[in-house]
Amino acid sequence: MKATKREWTGLAVLALPTLLLSLDVSVLYLALPSLSADLGADSTEQLWILDIYSFLLAGFLVTMGTLGDRIGRRKLLLIGGAAFTVASVLAAYSTSPEMLIASRALLGIAGATLMPSTMALIRNMFHDPAQLGQAIGIWFSCFMVGMLIGPVVGGLLLERFWWGSAFLLGVPVMVLLLIAGPLLLPEYRDTAAGKLDLASVGLSLATILPIIWGLKELARDGWSTTPLLAMLTGVLVGVAFVRRQQRLEDPMLDLKLFRTTKFSAALGISVAAGVVMAGISLQAALFLQVVEELTPFRAGLWLLPQSVAMILGLSLAPRLAHRLPTSTTAAIGLAISAAGLLVVTAGGLPALITGLTMTSFGIGMPMALTMNLMLAAAPPERAGSVASLAETSGEGGIALGVAILGSLGTAIYRGQLDVPADLSDNVARQASESVGSAVGIAHQLSGQLGSDLAAAAKAAFTDGMNVVAIVGAAAFLGCALLAAIALKEAPAEEKVTERV
Repeated sequence: MKATKREWTGLAVLALPTLLLSLDVSVLYLALPSLSADLGADSTEQLWILDIYSFLLAGFLVTMGTLGDRIGRRKLLLIGGAAFTVASVLAAYSTSPEMLIASRALLGIAGATLMPSTMALIRNMFHDPAQLGQAIGIWFSCFMVGMLIGPVVGGLLLERFWWGSAFLLGVPVMVLLLIAGPLLLPEYRDTAAGKLDLASVGLSLATILPIIWGLKELARDGWSTTPLLAMLTGVLVGVAFVRRQQRLEDPMLDLKLFRTTKFSAALGISVAAGVVMAGISLQAALFLQVVEELTPFRAGLWLLPQSVAMILGLSLAPRLAHRLPTSTTAAIGLAISAAGLLVVTAGGLPALITGLTMTSFGIGMPMALTMNLMLAAAPPERAGSVASLAETSGEGGIALGVAILGSLGTAIYRGQLDVPADLSDNVARQASESVGSAVGIAHQLSGQLGSDLAAAAKAAFTDGMNVVAIVGAAAFLGCALLAAIALKEAPAEEKVTERV
């Protein structure tokens, strides 16, 4: 059944929270210096202001996706929108770091209701596979537009108003959602679902939160015992969570979904994309600001082409999938991304921007299709759970990419750094910590010694970035092969048994 004007208008309403959530992340980074000075937040409190949102967002996604299946996806979306509005006002007018941290925690929980609800409702509104693919492409494009214009919007707000305006940006958006949502969005819930299993909720939180926290700590401070133990605890609790789901008649997370080849392959590709893109994006941002010594604003401008390219890839993929098999379209996009990462290794600013633009364009193609495949592979009553699982995997993939590929780049940098012999051991040790430290020290040194240290640090960092790019290219080529094989259309007689 083809979607009507009502469904397409409803999609515009669903795009609002998506745009807002992507804006919120980039704007906060710009506001952090001024709000920290105003509230007197120390370094630890600043980290909690940044991280508490993503911790609770990731932790509650699975719970909220399942809850939406039970109580109604539109109802949960509107409840979350109202909570997000209240939390935004509280954050904007916070009078202490503790109040802002608590407000950000509430924003994270409210945000966890928005993403899976929007994706699940799209699955309910668009039944035609081609239109579903187009709708998901538009949804992803809105997310990328938010990331694209976030620094510009945030900069304009913070130049004219106080830091709280960054949080108030979401209030009119959510008010519009609360008004238009009941008029344009359908309600859907699984009438056969049982009660939400609170033990499963607790186990899922105890699985996800330690793992996400551990990955972020590893990315920030390097390898240490505490975050590794936290991640191990999360994995062990995760085993208990899986076993409980296997015993329940109405599980919080239906593990039968993973028996579907397309679902598992699409989820795996989505996670791998998050890992690689997070890793190379971190390296690229450091390269532009430390190696090329560009200001944050100029570095942001150089990154605009890759955001535009990803939007083009997201928009093109559903159209291309009309003419080519989905497996072929996804594989082509992943191959383009792999080629782009190899271009990055050619060295220099033009190669970096060209390669990132190719990579972003290519990855937009499978990302527009994998969510469609996951939603289509699951029965409609499980759409909320599938959407939340995909979002949770995306959060984990990004954290994993920063932790693992960031650590890989740092290890190569330290191994390749050729410190000038005239430096003291203490200064050499500081320079080996990071390229930022080395370049900062080089600027304080006079004459040839400073120039030699800066050149050595920049060369070592570039070597590390190239290794990350090569590893990412290999991962994308592997994903391209997986897409070509696992995402193929099943013969008609196999499709019935493949669905669960």
